[in-house]
Amino acid sequence: MIATETGSNWLRPLSDGVEIILHIQPGACRTEIVGPRGDALKVRVAARAVDGAANEALLDFLAQCLGLRRRAVRILRGELSRHKAIWAAIGPDVAIQRLMGTT
Repeated sequence: MIATETGSNWLRPLSDGVEIILHIQPGACRTEIVGPRGDALKVRVAARAVDGAANEALLDFLAQCLGLRRRAVRILRGELSRHKAIWAAIGPDVAIQRLMGTT
């Protein structure tokens, strides 16, 4: 895992991309990245957790944030949980920059 500037471990390099550990808050007022929360990155999702709507909105949002096509982002673990592991086809340094809004 890569420790962010706050010491949280929420991103792990893989041979074909990265694993991002997330804590999701479905049904929020808007979809946004809140920031590190323990060993996860907290993301608020406007869609409710009904019939997979929050998962689809989350994956669309992450693909947009990371500058990737939607098929380059998928759920590895936690489809029915607020705690999720997401795979993205991107390098770890670029992922941190794009998710945390730094250059």
